[in-house]
Amino acid sequence: MNCDTKKSTIQRLRRIEGQVRGLQKMVEEDRPCAEIINQVASVEQALSGVSKVLLTSHLQHCAQHDPNAIDDVVQLITRHWR
Repeated sequence: MNCDTKKSTIQRLRRIEGQVRGLQKMVEEDRPCAEIINQVASVEQALSGVSKVLLTSHLQHCAQHDPNAIDDVVQLITRHWR
């Protein structure tokens, strides 16, 4: 993973961490379920975005030097996006 991708991924994960803390607070405050579910969907989408960035990075850097990388990527996709 290159330095820019690493930095942006860490920033995204920190934002997601904040969103999850917000979810905990929403539950503690007995906020309406619909609001909580909407926020959960946002977190899921954000995590999906991180997964795509990591998969792209893997394909661009790691897979170039490993002939078995295609099999690894197929397994990753199969496990992750069921």
